[in-house]
Amino acid sequence: MFAVIKTGGKQYRVAANDVLKIEKLEAQVGEIVQIGAVLAYGEGDKVTFGAPFVDGASVAAEVVEQGKARTVIAFKKRRRQNSRRKIGHRQLLTTVRISEILTDGAKPSKKAEGAPKKAAKEEAVPAAAAPLFKAPKGKADDLTVIKGIGPVAAKDLNEQGITTFAQLAALTDADADKIDAAMPFSADQIKDWREQAKELAQ
Repeated sequence: MFAVIKTGGKQYRVAANDVLKIEKLEAQVGEIVQIGAVLAYGEGDKVTFGAPFVDGASVAAEVVEQGKARTVIAFKKRRRQNSRRKIGHRQLLTTVRISEILTDGAKPSKKAEGAPKKAAKEEAVPAAAAPLFKAPKGKADDLTVIKGIGPVAAKDLNEQGITTFAQLAALTDADADKIDAAMPFSADQIKDWREQAKELAQ
């Protein structure tokens, strides 16, 4: 049996045991997620179509891995205008394995591996993740002055302890790699911002 599902604004044709990468789902590795946006399902020539979704149909999938796609770079330059803009995007992805295709409102037969008990889950208080760097004392700089850093990126950097031009200019290649691994920015982006920050920090 196969099904056509919609998730992350994209459509996928899936069957049991298929492994695919989709846009990030908020779930832990080993957890079973249920995707309810089923556009069609069937076997052979017998196919049921939804309008747009099939009532009571869903697809159960096990989360295999949380990761990121390769960085996509967009570079714009205007001739003789001394204007250039370099933007990178690294899409967060979730790798899932399709467990089963469910119809008529059925629930997944497989439970999440190592799922915590309900009582323990209610008592647990998640600890806030520590920022990557220690923010310096004093007034923060407007990081959006740097080409390629918008308000959202500046907010993300501030939350990770990067608040000044001098601090950004002092980042090492190892720091850039650390940011690459923990944030949706590539090491190349950080190095480009670092060079711009060196001029602004003077």
